[in-house]
Amino acid sequence: MTTPGVPPPIPGPPSARLVRYVGLVGALLLAVAGFLGGALPDAPLGATPASIWQAPGGPATLTCWFVGSALLVGAWWSLRAGAPSGRWAYVTAGLWVLPLLIAPPLGSRDVYSYACQGWTYTHGADPYTVGVAAAGCPWVETVAPIWRDTPAPYGPVFVLLAALAVGVGGGLTGTVVALRVIAVAGLVLAAYCLPSLARAAGVPIRRAAWLALAAPLVGVHLVAGAHNDAVMLGLLLCGLLVVVRRPGGPAALLLAGVLLGLAVTVKASAVVVVPFAVLAGASGRTVFRSGVWLGGGLVAALLVASALSGLGFGWVGGLTRSGDSEQWTSPPTAVGMVVDYAGALAGRDPQAVPVARTVALLLLAVVLVALWWRTWRRLRASGEPVSDRCRVALHGAGLALVATVVLSPVFHPWYATWPLALLALTASRTAWFALPAALAAFLALPDGTNLARFTKAPGAVVMTVVVLALPLALLLRRSDDGTPRRRVSTQRR
Repeated sequence: MTTPGVPPPIPGPPSARLVRYVGLVGALLLAVAGFLGGALPDAPLGATPASIWQAPGGPATLTCWFVGSALLVGAWWSLRAGAPSGRWAYVTAGLWVLPLLIAPPLGSRDVYSYACQGWTYTHGADPYTVGVAAAGCPWVETVAPIWRDTPAPYGPVFVLLAALAVGVGGGLTGTVVALRVIAVAGLVLAAYCLPSLARAAGVPIRRAAWLALAAPLVGVHLVAGAHNDAVMLGLLLCGLLVVVRRPGGPAALLLAGVLLGLAVTVKASAVVVVPFAVLAGASGRTVFRSGVWLGGGLVAALLVASALSGLGFGWVGGLTRSGDSEQWTSPPTAVGMVVDYAGALAGRDPQAVPVARTVALLLLAVVLVALWWRTWRRLRASGEPVSDRCRVALHGAGLALVATVVLSPVFHPWYATWPLALLALTASRTAWFALPAALAAFLALPDGTNLARFTKAPGAVVMTVVVLALPLALLLRRSDDGTPRRRVSTQRR
């Protein structure tokens, strides 16, 4: 019975409650898969799907992984238009993360590379010139063979954080736990910034939080995998929040530049957001002044971080080795692989992958400039509300990250989290970026085995077809920023 004149409480949608617990079951199954056959220190390297299946507990591992991933992805996808409320989205994302927080590393062995790079630094060697094997890291057997002899491709801030994890953790297990705590701290910072950014951009918090925080890639790779992308995203969103809260203020721009500079010194790919942060921080037409203040903070962060680490700018050279892996999940690499396959049929060896990658990087530079120019021109339009100006700038930054992910020489599933957060704040349609993020959740097995390694030829062909078909598809659709294509009248004049 209800009190007269008082409306009865409205229960949450049953479908939403079902989504919450279906996703939780999926997260629990993934955690079980981690304990059965995750990226454990003593797990055999070089495994294949067949060898995993034939190993003791292999069928249970793969079944838990596949069913768990399907449930988690399906639950997230079903509410991509928005959770019932922002609080509901945060609580549900937290519930899904809990099982993965205590699971062994999942989907990648990169956390062991981080540990060895931190160990290398703490023992007086330069991780930008010496591989972890040559440095004598005692945990080198846990590192994937491809990364044992390569220099660290990360900035000095993350090397310092990895060294801190080694100092706090002591042994390998403690270091992995400390690295996971650091990753979770970055994710918490991102979660703290999201509501304010959503309000500034004029989008519902319930949608932004759901897409950015409840995504399966976040729990599996940023939390369980302890990837440093979580720290980069936290600093990136924090810098953008400072910009949009106080646009045009010199102190705010300087602080934002420092935060963005720290993000760059974790992972250099964050640098593509900086020009759009300048636009977001410009008050009226003061783009140049905004760029000077924000750029000053960025340069200061780079100089101080490089000096404090004692490594200088050696980390810039380490970036060139991050493309040692060749997989079809990178579109330019896939195109190069298809050309090489075609050449092999003709008895030639075109060596097209390096060429395709170089062309893609040149194209990326052109695309980034074009995106910035387009965003600047839109912001110059008079009479736009503040929320629209903020959304336009953040959307440009999100598209810049999409271009960076698509045109980079390599792609790993967790890279999809870079644009996900910003597009969750700005895009009017979600399927075009949520679908790739959902599919990416199935690319890596619990022990870190990349399924792309075993589907090279068909995967490269399919990706090349997508690359060729995408421009046509874009011409046939309205732009995602809400600007309709000009309609052509069918009436005779």
